[in-house]
Amino acid sequence: MGTRFDIACGRLPETVLDLNFADAHPGLSHEQAALEADRCFYCYDAPCVEACPTGIDIPRFIKAIASDNLAGASRTILQSNILGGSCARVCPTEILCEQKCVHTAIEANHAVRIGALQRFATDWQMNQSAHPFQREESTGRRVAVVGAGPAGLACAHRLAMRGHDVTIFDRHEAPGGLNQYGVAAYKLADNFAQKEIDFLMSIGGIRFQGGAVLGQTLTLAGLRESYHAVFLGIGLSGVRALGFENEGVEGVLDAVAFIETLRSSTLSDVPVGRRVVVIGGGNTAVDAAVQAKCLGAEEVTLVYRRGAEHMSATPVEREWAQTNGVTLRFWASPHHLLTDQGVVQGICFARGASGKGYDPQDSFTLEADMVLKAIGQVFVSDPIQNDQILVENGRIVVDGNGRTSMPGVYAGGDCTAGEDLTVAAVRDGRDAAEAIHAELMVSSAEKDAVNG
Repeated sequence: MGTRFDIACGRLPETVLDLNFADAHPGLSHEQAALEADRCFYCYDAPCVEACPTGIDIPRFIKAIASDNLAGASRTILQSNILGGSCARVCPTEILCEQKCVHTAIEANHAVRIGALQRFATDWQMNQSAHPFQREESTGRRVAVVGAGPAGLACAHRLAMRGHDVTIFDRHEAPGGLNQYGVAAYKLADNFAQKEIDFLMSIGGIRFQGGAVLGQTLTLAGLRESYHAVFLGIGLSGVRALGFENEGVEGVLDAVAFIETLRSSTLSDVPVGRRVVVIGGGNTAVDAAVQAKCLGAEEVTLVYRRGAEHMSATPVEREWAQTNGVTLRFWASPHHLLTDQGVVQGICFARGASGKGYDPQDSFTLEADMVLKAIGQVFVSDPIQNDQILVENGRIVVDGNGRTSMPGVYAGGDCTAGEDLTVAAVRDGRDAAEAIHAELMVSSAEKDAVNG
């Protein structure tokens, strides 16, 4: 497949690829950050804080930037969100904290650039030699974290900070999860995801074991025997299919797999078609489409089954796709693939409209030598199907502290119900860690009382 795509599309020079995948939105200079921080009203009971899933004290950290106290600004951010650097880059701040900024009531679309200021402060901290938090005295308690994505990493850091010994298990050979393998490279440029992981783990007390697959190389029952508590941050490992009989032909790929290949390979080695069609309406679809264009695809079309206003990708993401040469088409449902000798040649869509169905007789065809499916990810419960963990509506059921139906087992992030956002996963991991810590300390005290 790679050879056919290489011939069809040609390969862009490495200098061009490096430019295409450079930081999409470079950070603020010291002067720019100071000017932006001065715009903040430092509101009491600030609505931006309520809109942040991790509850960062936004006015406090911005005021610290304005007074050139970058250590205080970064600590304020990181004590609520240890992955504040990546969240500043990938989170849709325009529909979270910035949407609630009171400046929008004065002048529409001119909120304080909270995300950019957060990045400025956390980037400063990343360049310092000392970690801003100290590990507490060892408790002697061991916790297993399954999944090295944002939820698992946030949980592991908070547990390690509380003095517990943590082992993170993940199927990949390197930690990071979504940030390392599932986000567009230009959003986390310059190997930022790995740098942030190194910073997070520098607190000590955290060990990583790659190539570990729940349900294969390790079991939940085994982890419960070896550790005092378990946290599951296993995400959504399944992807939805189009449902066509010939869906397995060459050139039809999952967008998630395409992005993972891109993030874990040399850019010049990643295969891409000349004419690429991406099916979907979320951020994954946009990331796949723009990166296909950046790799050198001549034509990239993103097709969504409903209208633009229904896309889960934000208006900013849609505009970014169009700015980068991606054509967006709406109200079209994939009807069938066109193939020749086991290779995709195109895809036929049935047209639809708001309030109406899709008419197979009213269709159009897009030529394509690569079709990327980004029609949603699903939770795969197979690894825990033999365990007494309640799963409803395709997600693990947890209480307000992340507890599952199995004692000593917690969960958070995309594998549980809620917002499928990096910042929400960080919150889940952090909060579950505090609940685990409280439970372990109570059980330790009770044990000491019995032995005393």
